[in-house]
Amino acid sequence: MKIITISREFGSGGRELGKRMSDILGYDYYDREIISAIAEKSGFDENYIKDMTEKKLRVSIPISYGRTMYYEPYINTNAEKILAAQSSTIREIADQGRDCVIIGRGADVILSQYNPVNIFVYADMDYRVKRCLKYSENEKEMSEKKIIKKIKEIDSARASFHSFLSESKWGRKENYNLCINTTGMQIKQLAPIAAEYAKIMFTKKNSK
Repeated sequence: MKIITISREFGSGGRELGKRMSDILGYDYYDREIISAIAEKSGFDENYIKDMTEKKLRVSIPISYGRTMYYEPYINTNAEKILAAQSSTIREIADQGRDCVIIGRGADVILSQYNPVNIFVYADMDYRVKRCLKYSENEKEMSEKKIIKKIKEIDSARASFHSFLSESKWGRKENYNLCINTTGMQIKQLAPIAAEYAKIMFTKKNSK
């Protein structure tokens, strides 16, 4: 079984890269499907879950996600349920034993025992703003200032969630097999290169 995880800065094109890689490699692809599974497990509406996971989720009880017990003084019981359902869903995907690409949601840490190829996608802020304006209907009516604010909020939320899972810092190059700067690049041109890199990495991992 081969697993590729895609962590990404908001607006960098990581989702598109992951989808194109899955198509090239013939792997299963998981992104918004995870939200649907979390909704089924937790009983919350999908839009509510999406909104929650784009904010700084904090938990008050000790939760172990493969690291030392971690405490936070700020409690949101709904957040706890969502985080638990998310972790469970991602592990269930891996337990199916199928080659797959998983977008975000701490899969790189949650599935570390499966020895995945972890990719981090990033880009300059100007490029990310332009991409949001081009591809997202929600952002087309927003000012550039508001888009930048949203980008920073979502990135902060992703970094915060990662801190619950691991002591390693979200976005640090040491935590990934490959970091890709998409600034000024076409994702469709990068995807075949990233797919070939992943194949090489899996060969290397399996030879150990």
